[in-house]
Amino acid sequence: MKDVHFSFSKSLSRRTFLKGAGAAMALPWLEAMTPAFAYSAAYQQPRRFVAVTLALGLHGPNLNPVESGRNYTPSFYLSEVEDLLNDMTVVTGSSHPGVSGGHQAEGSILTAAPYSRNSAFKNSISIDQYLAKHQGHHTRFPSLVLNINGTTSTSYTESGSMIPAEQSPSKVFNKLFIADTAEEKARQVERLKQGRSIMDVVSEDIKRVEKTLSHGDREKMDQYFTSVRNFEKRLGAAQEWALKPKPKVSASAPVDIENKDAITDRKELMLDVMYLALQTDSTRFITVHLNGEGGAVPLEGVEDGYHSLSHHGLDDHKLEQLTTVESELVRKWGDFLRDLKGAEEQSGSMLDTTSVLMTSNLGNASSHDNRNMPVVLAGGGYNHGQHIAFDQKDNYPLPNLFLSILHRHGLQDERFATSTGEMAGLELV
Repeated sequence: MKDVHFSFSKSLSRRTFLKGAGAAMALPWLEAMTPAFAYSAAYQQPRRFVAVTLALGLHGPNLNPVESGRNYTPSFYLSEVEDLLNDMTVVTGSSHPGVSGGHQAEGSILTAAPYSRNSAFKNSISIDQYLAKHQGHHTRFPSLVLNINGTTSTSYTESGSMIPAEQSPSKVFNKLFIADTAEEKARQVERLKQGRSIMDVVSEDIKRVEKTLSHGDREKMDQYFTSVRNFEKRLGAAQEWALKPKPKVSASAPVDIENKDAITDRKELMLDVMYLALQTDSTRFITVHLNGEGGAVPLEGVEDGYHSLSHHGLDDHKLEQLTTVESELVRKWGDFLRDLKGAEEQSGSMLDTTSVLMTSNLGNASSHDNRNMPVVLAGGGYNHGQHIAFDQKDNYPLPNLFLSILHRHGLQDERFATSTGEMAGLELV
């Protein structure tokens, strides 16, 4: 690559690239990329949220430390990420209030919406989509919703509808970094324009009928009208992004792994693409889900299907295989954290500004128990290096953690789902 020289007399764009010999490489965060106003106390670096959700949980005795507080002895799984223990907090004895139903409660992992087989269920918005609603307009993609081996997700809209996930790392990579043709850009802009014109018609309809409504109905219509205007703004922002060039990265496009049973390798590939998405500030909110399906994972010593292993019934042979699979899943997660930690920004690493949550709807997959969910939170600027242990019989409300994360992002909500306040024991650095 040819020598490249920059003048640092004025700030560089965060999307500045080194170019030479037909290649382009995205720069890491540099002080010169900080805009002039950034030196004021009001400036804050972007904050991000990533959720890694597992439909079959993690075997508690292998994950959870015995001692609480700091200086605990790492569990078997945590020994895979021992170098990162000061960058994460392990939470035990927590779950979502009012959520039961085993596998069927999968939809409540990030929404915390109460669920029971014995009552009608309507889901609510997931934390990632709530963040994207308020802060997703800063990036080309408000959020990414991904899956390792399927299209189900743990991301839900305000109306409680599941957002289908993308499971192909190559398609995600192409969407993020491969330039659209002029024709594709024109089609995107036209679709967005049509959407805006439709919203304009809806706005006129609202004004037309407002005069005939009661005071209560006018308030409801005003709320709806506000949502229309907000949607128009988001459409306008999307139209602007459609005309802007995509970032370029030096990484090659990934080759999808067709074997759906190879969940650990597929997870690694997707996490690599997720890291590039965050590094280029293409999005700040990502969820990636791992279904509880498939046959034997191609790892040495693993003979039975992943779902079958989760229902081990304390069978030693099954537990040994499950431990092999889950150890590798935790190891891949740790590699993702190390990538974030190694990426320097203005005043720290990307991990310092990215809250990475790993959790599940099942605390004990073998018995379909939704209590005592596995919870590990890394990064985000919290004072980590501890095991926060709540009551295993009378669980602490996990939505409190979600509220803490929202507050970390500058949102001032008093509640999220069934939260009762911020999570006790979780403090900022």
